[in-house]
Amino acid sequence: MGFPSRAAFLLGALLALAATVWTQEGCTCEKNKRTTNCSILNGVCQCKSIGLDITVNCQTLTSKCLLMKAEVIGLKSGRSQRPTHAYVDNDGIYDPECDTKGLFKPKQCNGTKTCWCVNSAGVRRTDKSDQNITCQEVVRTSWIIIEAKYPDSNTDSDKAAIESTIEKNFKDRYLLDEKHINVMYEKPFIIIHLKQNASEKGNNDVDIADVAYYFEKDVKQDPIFATAVQKTLKFENTVIYYVDDKAPEFTMKRLTPGVIAVIVVVVLAIVAGILVLVFTQRNRGKYEKAEIKEMNEIQRELNS
Repeated sequence: MGFPSRAAFLLGALLALAATVWTQEGCTCEKNKRTTNCSILNGVCQCKSIGLDITVNCQTLTSKCLLMKAEVIGLKSGRSQRPTHAYVDNDGIYDPECDTKGLFKPKQCNGTKTCWCVNSAGVRRTDKSDQNITCQEVVRTSWIIIEAKYPDSNTDSDKAAIESTIEKNFKDRYLLDEKHINVMYEKPFIIIHLKQNASEKGNNDVDIADVAYYFEKDVKQDPIFATAVQKTLKFENTVIYYVDDKAPEFTMKRLTPGVIAVIVVVVLAIVAGILVLVFTQRNRGKYEKAEIKEMNEIQRELNS
């Protein structure tokens, strides 16, 4: 190989190396902005999840556990600010424990050493207890129900077209197979059923729990996607229900004030009803006795 050829070869190698470095520096995890240390491996952008040394595949959705862990780390470090409209669920934000695959461990605890068991969506399914609570398995969430109001400004007169649009959004934006999606529209309400048994989920398939979390963040206008993949649909008054393969294990020991208030009202209503019935029966008895006494007096007057 002559000098010109060798120089050309070295120049080409340097250019290729420079292009590789530039590409790695420009690598962005489009499906998850809560990542760091991104690089390209075999043409695929792979990054580390913030808070844990676990690599995520940026071509698909990241597990909910890793996303929650990164969110908590970000809030603690001040790297991100809560939107003015942000809110938390009834249990508050907790720092989850994830396994090596980025999935929820069955037992979760907070800083006060209060612990509980969760399902595969990371949602509490038992009463809160101390650290001695036993959580033997992560019960799978196989059915998620999303109920929301679909604003009139977004609606179309064609019911089938609206349902098809929402189903396509879940398929294209959240990469969920259409066989797991069922949409029902009864103006102005939308009910979305996501069903996925363990046997139906392949290694490369997204999990419905992750889909619901990405959707929830979109609704709260705090999307996880680093770039706008497509225009998101607008929903209002969104509520998400989780149905597990096994029934939850809540008891009456820990009731929220709202539930207690409802129970008190119902009990008072029952007691009031019983009292009304008793007084009614008592007054009716007095009336019948008075009526019998009056009839006896009339009978005596007729016989005299």
